[in-house]
Formats: sequence, structure tokens, C-alpha cells
Amino acid sequence: MTEIVFPDHTNHLGTLFGGQALAWMDKAAFVAASRYARRTVVTARSEQIDFHTAVPKGALVELVARVVEVGRTSMQVEVEMRKEDLLTGASELATRGRFTMIALDAGGRPTPVPALP
Repeated sequence: MTEIVFPDHTNHLGTLFGGQALAWMDKAAFVAASRYARRTVVTARSEQIDFHTAVPKGALVELVARVVEVGRTSMQVEVEMRKEDLLTGASELATRGRFTMIALDAGGRPTPVPALP
């Protein structure tokens, strides 16, 4: 996913709110888990969120999410968020985190997901 940091995404210092970063990361994890399981998924946990560098207003943000581990009904999704300067193309890791997503059946109950290939 790609986003751009607009002023309404920033704090008083002109850098991306941590909560906005987490929301975008959770969305990327949701998309990756949904595509992997081809099921409705929900977030069960976010953990080990590391903020490496601030992301300024006007930066492009690229989020890459990968399903890295699968349980019976759960998926571990690692998400990296990189910031990119639109004028120079310079890119740097900004935030990294891991999300646990749970697949649900039509009744809203946890349902099995396929094993990783």
C-alpha cells in the first residue's frame, strides 16, 4: 500500500502521528491476511512495533505486509513501513511491527486457514 502524509496526519512537530502509522499498518496486515486466507479476518494483537525514524509531512509512505507464520486459525503478519522523499527518491525504514490476524467463518467464529506452502 502507498499513502502520502498530509497535514491532518501529523502532530504539532509536522511528523506522522504514531496512531496513524499503526492504523495504516493494521490495514496492510488486514489486506495481506485476507488475501492469504480468503476469509474475513480481524486483528487479535499488535506487538513489537518499532518506530525507527520520524516521517515528515509530505513524505510518501510504502507499507509492505507479509504473512510469515500460520497457526490453526491465526496468521502472523509482519509489516514494514518505509518513508520516501518524493523529490529525491531517498527511502528509509520508518516503522516495523507484527500483527496477529484471526480468520472468521460466516458466523464470526475462528476458522482454519491453509498452511504456509
